Amino acid sequence: MHSTISIELIEFMKINTKVRYGLRAMIEIAQNTEGVLQKDIAKRQEIPLKYLDSLITSLRNAGLIVNLSGRGSGYILAENHENITVYDIYRAFEPELALVNCFCATNECRQTNICPTKDYWFELNNKIKSTMTGSKLSDLITKNKEIKIEN
Repeated sequence: MHSTISIELIEFMKINTKVRYGLRAMIEIAQNTEGVLQKDIAKRQEIPLKYLDSLITSLRNAGLIVNLSGRGSGYILAENHENITVYDIYRAFEPELALVNCFCATNECRQTNICPTKDYWFELNNKIKSTMTGSKLSDLITKNKEIKIEN
């Protein structure tokens, strides 16, 4: 089997802005253990404050972040950054990963039982999910520090 992903597939499976910005916000929060204000995240990450508000709500509802000590105190991680995966953050904004309709809860494909490509898509879906679940927030923080040092 070919191990590279085609350009066409990459174009199809773009990660949305909520997930991308949410991940950036989580890195920002993880790097500030004393609590970081929304306005500071918005400024440093160049995320519109109003948009960030909905991201923060999703991250809070997913149990990934908490207010340090009430309103206006800033946000901290709800648990250690070594226990939070990229997939946890993805799931704060999206349902279960499903590259093709076969894996969606509302699958209405009549070819599901006889599809000659279903196994391929299932394997690729699992590889992407495995990469996301194997990537910890702490890994990204370490990588981010390396990038800042090199610049």
